[in-house]
Amino acid sequence: MASRRLALNLSQGLRGRVGGLAIPRRGLTTPHHAPGIKTETTTLKNGLTVATQYSPYAQTSTVGMWIDAGSRAETDETNGTAHFLEHLAFKGTQKRTQQQLELEIENMGAHLNAYTSRENTVYFAKAMNEDVAQCVDILQDILQNSKLEESAIERERDVILRESEEVEKQLEEVVFDHLHATAFQHQPLGRTILGPRENIRDITRTELSNYIKNNYTADRMVLVGAGGVPHEKLVEMADKYFTNLPATSPQTGAYLLSKKAPDFIGSEIRYRDDTLPTANIAIAVEGVSWNDDDYFTALVTQAIVGNYDKALGNASHMSSKLSSIVHKNELATSYMSFSTSYSDTGLWGIYMVTDQLTKIDDLVHFALREWSRLSGSVSEAEVERAKAQLKASILLSLDGTTAVAEDIGRQIVTTGRRMTPGEIERVIDAITAKDVMEFANKKLWDQDIAVSAVGAIEGLFDYARIRADMSRNI
Repeated sequence: MASRRLALNLSQGLRGRVGGLAIPRRGLTTPHHAPGIKTETTTLKNGLTVATQYSPYAQTSTVGMWIDAGSRAETDETNGTAHFLEHLAFKGTQKRTQQQLELEIENMGAHLNAYTSRENTVYFAKAMNEDVAQCVDILQDILQNSKLEESAIERERDVILRESEEVEKQLEEVVFDHLHATAFQHQPLGRTILGPRENIRDITRTELSNYIKNNYTADRMVLVGAGGVPHEKLVEMADKYFTNLPATSPQTGAYLLSKKAPDFIGSEIRYRDDTLPTANIAIAVEGVSWNDDDYFTALVTQAIVGNYDKALGNASHMSSKLSSIVHKNELATSYMSFSTSYSDTGLWGIYMVTDQLTKIDDLVHFALREWSRLSGSVSEAEVERAKAQLKASILLSLDGTTAVAEDIGRQIVTTGRRMTPGEIERVIDAITAKDVMEFANKKLWDQDIAVSAVGAIEGLFDYARIRADMSRNI
């Protein structure tokens, strides 16, 4: 045995020598001095912010423009304009026809996309590092030189109307649109992203142009790069392409009015349709904003309530108390807890789907009883499990340059700075069971609720009954 060990040590030592001379050995896959990855920001003279996370070993990059304007920046008459513009973005500019634009993207092997939310509009591209400058040129052309031809507007009008029909078939989307509409009724945040069908039919080129003029301004825009594009290079491109962006909006007052913190209204909206096989119900309290001190506590509390799906193989072994009750008593097909944040408010709640139509009241009762429990009886074990799940979820969501760019753009547009994953992990680690109970006492115990229900909901009790379940001694 000793001779074998000696022979092994000798052979390992000889592998590191050439001609009897020792040579240094280092794994080729690991950089010797890997630079720390950080987010850098620069603000140009016109107010445009450039933010990057440079990864020197990345072969691709994602670049995009995050704009602090979505459906919330519209009026009731122009609701749907931001989403309409997103559809028109790739239909040609004063410099490029639609065919030229598509061919240019295809020849690079790049991906060009856009999306609209209630508070943001985003245009982004993913490409090889050497094609980043060309992608930035395309983005600036789309944002500053869009043609908005009448023929393209009419074509996209029909496309968006068909899209609206498809969205109306997605019950989760319908329930959450109704939830916003009732929780923030008669306020900008309560509007849908697509807008009502009558608006889609009537939106004109003038309204689209005015939206760009009033909202696509440098002080509300962040040019983001993630991957193999160095910060100083993207700043140079921004200086080259975006110096002509207007610094501020001619309607800053109207924009600030749309940003006024909305009032959460305890209320409900119900759409009964007994031809549907399920009841689809969302219940929410007023949540927290991106900047709120309780933002991560809200996420941990949400994770304690957890999610459930009967179709999953591990449905009977989910960790949350509520999922065990739901599974044992066959109360729901699925449920999903959520914490949705905006710049100045949010919604914290649960979305439930059940085909057990005679057990709807039991399902709602046990869900709200779990909320009440959080106000006074939370164990450190379930908090630690929820924290681990949350940290894993956040880190896994940052896999890839597009996900990183999305995180940078969203954070800087909404909060003005980006928290690194390390900072986020430290904040989550510091959350205790006491913090969770304090959050629940402040946000859940005996608070008004917004209820949105669609489908076979005859068994859903009245609002007063549901509201009374928000304060009970377990």
